[in-house]
Amino acid sequence: MKSIKTEISKIDNLTDLNALSTYIKECKAHLGRTTLSVGMKVWVVQKTKRTAGVITKMKLKKANVDMRGASYSVPFSMMEAR
Repeated sequence: MKSIKTEISKIDNLTDLNALSTYIKECKAHLGRTTLSVGMKVWVVQKTKRTAGVITKMKLKKANVDMRGASYSVPFSMMEAR
């Protein structure tokens, strides 16, 4: 992991960093699709808090998650399995 961070710090232009950021988001969404499933308990991770929820429906890039009595459409990149 340290070598990856070192290589990223060597990137010297914003275009390449934006392309890398997009690629990482796509990888997170793919990993979410393959590891998460309907009925699974998850944490929805935001900048300053984590909220417990249950996946009720899977879509291409997002899932419907029941949290605190309401249903929200949440990107896979914001979810972690509990």
